[in-house]
Parts: sequence; structure tokens; C-alpha cells
Amino acid sequence: MYSADGTIIGYRTVGTGPALLIVPGALAVAADYDALAAALAERFTVHTVERRGRGTSGPQGDAYGADAEAADIEAVRAATGARFVVAQSFGAFVTLEAALAGSAFERMALYEPGVCVDGSVPFGWADECLRHLDAGNPAEAFLAFVQGINPESSGKAPRWLLRLIIPLAIKKPERLRKYALLRGTIREHRESSRRDGDYAKYAAIGTPTLLMAGKGVGNTGAGRTTVRLKDVLPVSELALYPKLDHFGPENSPTTIAPALTAFFLPDPHAT
Repeated sequence: MYSADGTIIGYRTVGTGPALLIVPGALAVAADYDALAAALAERFTVHTVERRGRGTSGPQGDAYGADAEAADIEAVRAATGARFVVAQSFGAFVTLEAALAGSAFERMALYEPGVCVDGSVPFGWADECLRHLDAGNPAEAFLAFVQGINPESSGKAPRWLLRLIIPLAIKKPERLRKYALLRGTIREHRESSRRDGDYAKYAAIGTPTLLMAGKGVGNTGAGRTTVRLKDVLPVSELALYPKLDHFGPENSPTTIAPALTAFFLPDPHAT
């Protein structure tokens, strides 16, 4: 299918029931959410968006911005008739932008949205990251991203230690995929960071929203932002998962799937 600017936007579909979108975060592709989609597929028809710049979707494009991503979400929503949306990190940020622009979701579930609140989405790492990419060293570019985006956690670890840990924690095929997405990730984070301070605008969104945060709720930018958004979104609730990290929807889908089902279908007989 095509977005408003003519870009092809792909999506993966599984399950039966009311239609639901999953919107991935930065450095992620639709397939990373297959386990979450499977956990929801008994009650929902799940459509996982392949965000632009990935897989079967078209490139980000010269005029890339959050408005284009919001239009992509709306295009998939309109094509699928999706009533509900689950989004993580940067995907949750552009989902909020889509809702603000008028996307008619009945309910939204947002896991640690990548909204910039008082510098919560750092961008100082981007120049170093780009230099390493231009020099043909994506591994070092990825280290610059990992340290820069989480200054209060991984940012404190010495780089020599991260060089040892990352290959053990992330298998080579996944690392190579993330390396390939780094240039686009710089553009994505620029979009969020440049909008720092305007999150109060989301008070205009009346869609019932489930905000979710992991163990970094008090000591990471994404965690603190989730709490701040609870005070802004007029119809919202907050669920905390102290055993999960920022990648909970990808790595621990069965932990959050029951809460998602209960939120989207509060009547157990609803369809």
C-alpha cells in the first residue's frame, strides 16, 4: 500500500479478530515483533508496520520527518481498519503524532514513548556516529549510539567493555541489521530531539491510552518521559513492569500481552 507521499509501506499480518497495529521502535524491523504479534493473534488481527526505510517499505526519502511517519501509520490504519495500536519507543512518538493529526484509533498502548522531554532524547552522539559510518566502521558507530542514547546507564560503561559485551548480547545477523539502520536512526532521533518541549500539545489527544514503562522508569529518559506523559494525556493510565527493560515488547511479549488484551477488550466477549 502507499502512504500520502507515494512511499510504499509494508506490513505483516497474523491472527483473527479486531484489527490492531504494532508500530516498531528505532533500530527495529517488523519481524522483531513477531512474538508479540503471535501472543495477540488469538484475539486480534495483528498488522505490524514495516516503518519506512526498512524491508518491504520504501526509503525514508529526502523530505523525511515525523509527519511522514504519522501519515504512514494513518495509511495502514485506514487500509486495515485497525481500531487499536501498540507502539514502542520512537514508534510510540510517531503514533502520538498520528493521533494528534487525527488518526482515529479507539485505544492506544505506548511503551516508553520516544518523546523528547527536557533533553530525554539525547542527540549529541549523532556526529560521532555519522563519522564512524562515513569511515566504514559501523561497529564503532553503533557503540557511539549505545553510549550516547543512554548516558545514565550504558553511557557510563567504558567503551572497551561494551566492545566485549555487545557481540555476546546481540548476535551477528541482528547487529548487521542494526548497523544498516543507523543512518536512518540518526534522522529519526533528530526529529524527536528537535521537538523538545512541545509535548504539552498531546493534551489535545482524547484517545484512551495505556502507557507502559520498564525498570528504567526512574533513571532513564524514556522512563521519566512515560510518567510525564501520564500527566499530559487526559485519558491515560500507567502500567509498570519492573522486570522489563526498554525492549520489553520485543523480548518479553507474553509479559505484556495479557495487559494489552485487557486494555483493548475490557469486555471479554468483545469482538
